[in-house]
Amino acid sequence: MRILATLTRPTAGRVLWNEVDVAAAPDALRAVLGYLPQDFGVYPHLTSFEFLSYLAALKGLQAAAARRRIDELLNALNLWDARDTPLGEYSGGMRQRVGIAQALLNDPRLLIIDEPTVGLDPEERVRFRNLVTELAGERVVLLSTHIVSDVEATAERIAVLHRGRLLAAGAPEALVGPLAGQVWEWVVPASEVAALRERLLVTSTLRRPDGVQVRAVCERSPAPEARPAAPALEDAYLRLVSGIPAPRSGG
Repeated sequence: MRILATLTRPTAGRVLWNEVDVAAAPDALRAVLGYLPQDFGVYPHLTSFEFLSYLAALKGLQAAAARRRIDELLNALNLWDARDTPLGEYSGGMRQRVGIAQALLNDPRLLIIDEPTVGLDPEERVRFRNLVTELAGERVVLLSTHIVSDVEATAERIAVLHRGRLLAAGAPEALVGPLAGQVWEWVVPASEVAALRERLLVTSTLRRPDGVQVRAVCERSPAPEARPAAPALEDAYLRLVSGIPAPRSGG
C-alpha cells in the first residue's frame, strides 16, 4: 500500500495510474490521492481544526475551500463538538477519525485506507462503512482490513492476500459460492472442540448452555447431528488461507 501511495519505490514491477508509472512521475497521482496509513500520528497540542487546516495547506488547498471542506468532514465524522479540543485529549477512535478526515481533504479520486476501523466503536464503524459506501460511487477506494464485516458491508471486489501471494480476487459472491453445501453447524461438548479443530476446518465456535456450537467447512456432513448452513465470507477467507484442501469428514 505504501508503494501505491508513492511512499516506497518498488524493487520490481510497475504501478500505473492512467497509464503513467507512479514511481517515475508520482506528482500526477499524489494530486488526486488520499491515504490513511495504519499507524497515523497527530500533533497532540493542535485541535482537529488546526491540524486539518495545516494539512490542507500542505496539500495546496485554498483557505476558504479548505475551511468548508474541514467543516463538512468534522460533521460527517462526528467530530464537530470536539473541533476545539487538543488532539492529545482524543481517544484512539477519535484520532482515527481525524486520520480519515485528512485522507479526504482533497476529495481524492483514489483513496487508500489501511485498517481504518481499528479503535472505532460499533456505532463509529457503521458510520465509517456508510461513508466509504458513499465515497466508492465517485472514486476508487482501496481498503485493507482484517474485519470481515467491514468487507461484507463495503466491498464490491475482494482480493485475498496471504504471505505475499494473491490467493483469490473477485466479487464476494464468487468467493463464497464454491462453499455451497460445505458449511455445517452442530453442538458438541466443550471437551470435543480441540479434537475437532485438528480434524476439520472450524471457522467459528459459540458457547451455548448445552455445549459449544461449532461451524466448520467440510465436503460431507461431519456428524449425524450436523446441519447445513449458508456459507459466509469469513468461511471463504479461512478456507483460502488454510492452505489445505477442503477437509472431508472422517470417522
